[in-house]
Amino acid sequence: MLFEECAAKREISERLTGLFESSGYSEVITPGLEFFDVFNGYVRDFPQEMMYKLVDGKNRLMVLRPDSTMPIARLAATRLRDEALPLKLFYNQNIYMVNPKDSGRDDEISQCGIEILGGQGDAADFEALVLAAKSLAACDDDYRIEIGDMGIFTELMAEYECDPKLAVNTRSWIETKNLPKLDEVYSSDNIAESDRAFAEAFKALPILFGGIEVLKKAKEYLHGEFFDMKLAKLEKLCRDLSEVIPEEKIRVDLGLLSRKNYYTGIIFRGYVEGYGQPALSGGRYDRLLGDFGRDAGAVGFAVNVEAVARVLLQKDGEVFKKSPDVIVWSENPVLALKRCAELIASGNCAVNSVLESAEQTREYAKAHRIKHVEIAENDGNITSEDM
Repeated sequence: MLFEECAAKREISERLTGLFESSGYSEVITPGLEFFDVFNGYVRDFPQEMMYKLVDGKNRLMVLRPDSTMPIARLAATRLRDEALPLKLFYNQNIYMVNPKDSGRDDEISQCGIEILGGQGDAADFEALVLAAKSLAACDDDYRIEIGDMGIFTELMAEYECDPKLAVNTRSWIETKNLPKLDEVYSSDNIAESDRAFAEAFKALPILFGGIEVLKKAKEYLHGEFFDMKLAKLEKLCRDLSEVIPEEKIRVDLGLLSRKNYYTGIIFRGYVEGYGQPALSGGRYDRLLGDFGRDAGAVGFAVNVEAVARVLLQKDGEVFKKSPDVIVWSENPVLALKRCAELIASGNCAVNSVLESAEQTREYAKAHRIKHVEIAENDGNITSEDM
């Protein structure tokens, strides 16, 4: 990353960390190198092929941090074990993942996000959604947030009692909205009559997308006390959220799923205009902390800082193309640096010229769009030239 790209990234990071700090969140940083076991378990299973692996000096298997939520859950169960819940934490760090070739995704991603560990579930979910919306709004006014619930798919699969491989494939087909494959596998010819209600539900999930009214449509496919409770909770969350942000920015997507096994409840993604992939993702995970030895539910999200920075550059790129106000040259380097210090103290951006002559300094100023050249004479006089 160069110049204005770095400035835009720093601007987004400062906006987000400022938002989190002002909301009462405390910053944590987890190691860039983690033990492989942190990401290897039923609840915290992270695909091995997506991790950069290496060994340390004791031949222990290590990985470059591929996720921030799991290390923070470990942190909450170890060093923060004696801290009273709920814990409200935020982070600003990189993750590293091996993405498929030509996927268009970076293997190194800068993330800024929050985790609410413990607390009353519905209230924490709502706070996370509001803070997610504020995070997107702090980056770009043109955003939307999509909300679903991982528990709906998990419960359908548990009731259907299909084999694990089909469950994984079905999740992938729903997530990618692969309607032809779903129609093929769950056609009436392949499904027993007693299971056709499940088949219709699986085929409906990818198309149950839109405004809050989609939740009423979902009741045609999802029956029973559990699903009534889930749909009612989603509707309340969306209605409450519409009191804080415009309703047109809220979308329901019951086909919104995640490959991360630790999500158990609501999941959500945020999008900004000009970036085709999610710029924000998060959700509820109620079993992850327990897997590390501290039983508590949690919810959180992460913002892809570099993705949002690219959007900001597209819209306000000129703002970040900054040049020094003045460049100072002198035969005596002490005089030049003293003059630079004076200019900086008065609020200017001043650069010291390390070139051999005043003429070379003038050419340099033209090439780098520096507005003024100052020549510090040995007798103390300052000559200013407008470029």
